Amino acid sequence: MSILFVIIAIVAIILAITGGLVHALSFLLWVGIVLLVLAVIAFLIRSISGRRSV
Repeated sequence: MSILFVIIAIVAIILAITGGLVHALSFLLWVGIVLLVLAVIAFLIRSISGRRSV
């Protein structure tokens, strides 16, 4: 009974860590997409306005 409890606890910990990482990666993916969109908008505004200052 003790070995079964240890195996279940280890599996539960691994699943909790994996679920947390997947959630964090999903959040970071959305942050990356938002930053990419903002960078594209800033690039378009700079290219349309004609300013070439770097």
